[in-house]
Amino acid sequence: MDLIITSRLVIPSRELKWRFSRSSGPGGQKVNKTNTRVEIIFNIEESKVLNDYQKKVLTKKLKTKLVNNCICLAVQEERNQLLNRQIAIIRISSVIRNSLKNSSKVRKATKPSKASQNRRLDSKKKRGELKKNRQRKY
Repeated sequence: MDLIITSRLVIPSRELKWRFSRSSGPGGQKVNKTNTRVEIIFNIEESKVLNDYQKKVLTKKLKTKLVNNCICLAVQEERNQLLNRQIAIIRISSVIRNSLKNSSKVRKATKPSKASQNRRLDSKKKRGELKKNRQRKY
């Protein structure tokens, strides 16, 4: 199963590593004997499909979620391994797709206008006068 990120970017299945283990939660005797928990691992640095810029963007945006430059995602919601694999593929593709999207436009820094500066100072002076008038006069 190849990982389709966009129409141009498809990660081949050979770059994905799978791990299976026993899942916790409901399921009775089945839980104790079948490996339904799915873990998908994608190594960003060793990828042949991603270019250097994409690797850099992914490592920067996902730095809190990376373990040894790998995206690791575990799914154990369903009692069926196949369904958990499909959920894992959908999730990891959406994580990568959202990380590679261009971020919103960067705000251009501007200076406050003279009028807005004067309004701010006037409101501060009014507030100071109000507090000054509340004080006891000896």
